[in-house]
Amino acid sequence: MTTAYTICLLPGDGIGPEITAEAVKVLRVIGDKHGLIFSFDEALLGGAAIDATGTALPPETLAKAKRADAVLLAAIGGPKWDTTDPAKPRPEQGLLGIRKELGLYANLRPVKIFDALRGASTLKPEFLEGVDMLIVRELTGGLYFGERARETDVPDAAGAGVPGMRAYDTMAYSEFEIERIARTAFEAARGRGGKVHSVDKANVLESSRLWREVVHRLHDAEFADVELWDQLVDNSAMQLIRNPAQFDVMVTENMFGDILSDEASMLTGSLGMLASASLGDGTALYEPSHGSAPDIAGQGVANPLAMLLSVEMMLRYSCEASDAADELSAAIEGVLADGWRTRDIADAATPADKLVGTSAMGDLVVARLNA
Repeated sequence: MTTAYTICLLPGDGIGPEITAEAVKVLRVIGDKHGLIFSFDEALLGGAAIDATGTALPPETLAKAKRADAVLLAAIGGPKWDTTDPAKPRPEQGLLGIRKELGLYANLRPVKIFDALRGASTLKPEFLEGVDMLIVRELTGGLYFGERARETDVPDAAGAGVPGMRAYDTMAYSEFEIERIARTAFEAARGRGGKVHSVDKANVLESSRLWREVVHRLHDAEFADVELWDQLVDNSAMQLIRNPAQFDVMVTENMFGDILSDEASMLTGSLGMLASASLGDGTALYEPSHGSAPDIAGQGVANPLAMLLSVEMMLRYSCEASDAADELSAAIEGVLADGWRTRDIADAATPADKLVGTSAMGDLVVARLNA
């Protein structure tokens, strides 16, 4: 039996189009092998959308995303669009906007060490033993979506009694926002190691005190079988380096999760190895956790594996094709075990003939899938 899926492709900026091409290449092979038909509907987001339409999230893009069975986003942003002018569009507005409009409140970022890449991490290999965690990040609340403004002519804002500028951002959370992301984390832990670290800043922030209260209330009422630990965000940042294997599922608010997941990515050796899924009320969105890497865009050297690992998550969550996802995961592990590397995960011991570019790495994964 053949099943058809429409995938909204958002190549975005920088290396985005290059790694998107590898995702399409791999999906076509997987489709042929597993009786899945993938059709692709490409749209603009981020800097490319600003250049073409003047806005980071055009209405047409949002409409295509809502019609699709899944959204596959590559990367957005770059120095070309950097601005501190609040009146000008920024690529990140497109990403935040599509998450909000699709109701994607839960971001899942698995952090697992590939045996072949232990030497690529900045930590000693012995600290990586047993590292297999899932970071569950709240995605539509907190500082990134709170009330904000920039004020002028504020008395004494420039110091010494001189009027000047003042800006503020508000971190706000409601009970239901906290409860639904905590539920996602507890449910995930039940299928994993049975342990959740809830990360907050309850010693300082009132929003974090509410966070902790709601998390504990839900835990006691419905998830008492799951082990729950409270951890302050600054301590979590230290513990990720000191003893990363202690974590099973980590759940936290939007900004804390943004920072900690990037830190955790370096356990794997490169941001180029970290995938993510954004789930919620609407069409799910899948994206690698790295940026658009404009410094290497167009050179054909970007690592496409985080994008392919995001495809793996898409196969699991949106296509219910776990066999195909397992096969893709095994193919990626096999390519790495054979010693193939893009330059971001290579080291001094990598032979020159094992160093490959974006398209060649995609071809190697395809060859494994076809073997």
